[in-house]
Amino acid sequence: MKFELAKTGNLLIVKVAGELDHHFADEIRMRIDAELIKPPIRDILFDFNGLSFMDSSGIGMIMGRYKKAKALGGKAWIICNNPNATRILEMSGVFQFIEKCDSIHDAV
Repeated sequence: MKFELAKTGNLLIVKVAGELDHHFADEIRMRIDAELIKPPIRDILFDFNGLSFMDSSGIGMIMGRYKKAKALGGKAWIICNNPNATRILEMSGVFQFIEKCDSIHDAV
């Protein structure tokens, strides 16, 4: 699993590639939370185009970060072109809360 964080304005971009499972969800959660407490960050864009697998701990990490962003007055988006990962996100109900978009330009 590989991930990177980038900031632009009030947006935190979280790029994840590989497998997002319980081994890495806590590490990603801690790194995102450390950035969310730094103004002016309040919005999150998850870029899952490189994601090959995700388990329930990944879903929990996403929803927890969505709730934190919302509490700060922010929003969250997901970019995901992987059919398997998209199916997991759809079945879990994530897209009822977080908007799916095709690119960063669609999100902001």
